[in-house]
Amino acid sequence: MKKQYVIFGLLLGCLQFAQAQFTLDGEFRPRTEYRNGFGSLIADNADAGFGISTRARLNAGYKTEAYKFYLSMQDVMVWGENRQILPYDQNNSFAIFQAWAEIDFGSGWSTKLGRQVLSYDDQRILGGLDWAQQGRNHDAALIKYKKDKFILDVALAFNQDYSNPTGFVSAGTAYNTTGFFSYKTMQYAYLKQSWESFSGSLLLMNNGFQEFDTNSDADGVSNLQTLGTHLNYKKGSFGAAFNGFIQTGKRQGEVDVKGAHLLGLDFTFKASPKVSLGAGIEIISGNDGDAGETGAFFPLYGTNHKFNGFMDYFYVGNHANSIGLVDIHVSANFKLSEASSLMVKALNFSGEQDLPSGENALGTEIDIVFKRKFKGYALVAGYSQMFASDGMYELKGITEDAAASGQNWAWAMLVIKPKFIN
Repeated sequence: MKKQYVIFGLLLGCLQFAQAQFTLDGEFRPRTEYRNGFGSLIADNADAGFGISTRARLNAGYKTEAYKFYLSMQDVMVWGENRQILPYDQNNSFAIFQAWAEIDFGSGWSTKLGRQVLSYDDQRILGGLDWAQQGRNHDAALIKYKKDKFILDVALAFNQDYSNPTGFVSAGTAYNTTGFFSYKTMQYAYLKQSWESFSGSLLLMNNGFQEFDTNSDADGVSNLQTLGTHLNYKKGSFGAAFNGFIQTGKRQGEVDVKGAHLLGLDFTFKASPKVSLGAGIEIISGNDGDAGETGAFFPLYGTNHKFNGFMDYFYVGNHANSIGLVDIHVSANFKLSEASSLMVKALNFSGEQDLPSGENALGTEIDIVFKRKFKGYALVAGYSQMFASDGMYELKGITEDAAASGQNWAWAMLVIKPKFIN
């Protein structure tokens, strides 16, 4: 805990000389969850999960004409995880969520260096994953250019996990962190142009994954390329958005990726000042079954909880090299008052490819989210129900007889974001 106290003391010390250009704010976000089939089908003889977690953040910013500096510290606490009078945090969840500096070069050019959130467009490929209490960040260097309605970002990242200089020298630059598409290197270029009613962006990204077996390439890295576009149109009450991405190269484990793609099309219509409607389809390619290669697309570092149902059955630490997905969905948003709203969404899932049995129907999910703003804080609550089809039981490896008759998830979250210094 000493580290937290030192950093907090430094932040308070800054107030003595930088109050006019210094911002300090926070976030307190406890969330209660009832999990009876969240993430996967739960067995009938298994008990539902129930627990409370809290995210606490302290954010400090400092701005001059030449640069910006930002520091965000967080801790994610599960209620009861530490025994009484424990002198340390048992789960070691305290972290520096963001720590970056952005230097202004003038004429629209700047660079942003350090730990930061990378979030673009609808967050399909790169997003902050704010739903997760821990969030998502990257250690990267960005070269940024902005002029009028044009944006260009070029990013470079080189990740290392050595614990001491001696070990680093003897081990070269091997990167031992694995899982969840943790990359050794990343490079991307993101371009976006906006007009009055239309905007279009292009993403060209390469991720290098460390390989250790004897069949590796000379550099010991498998490189996966993700290329695609996001198009957005909005005029009056009508809106449309399109995602089109492909992947090629090699994913973790030196698996050749061929023909992997993601296609999504969504429409929105504001039927009245209090009712908005939506409909769309997303097709994500799956594994073709050939040994040593795959046609499965994975949306990598996006805010995947936002897509394919809030119960996280697909592409949230799962479904990484499976049968793909066809997601057809409709939604309605109701403005109940100036401070409250209700969202209802129905999603029908099927495999982009058939399961071994020949089945591909996976099921239907219903998501409901209620939001209510109060003076200085907000309450958000949700309920989701999964109506599994035969294919879902096969996909998740449990028989219908062994699975619980009801698969559901409910949650409630309080959000307070105090601004200590503006």
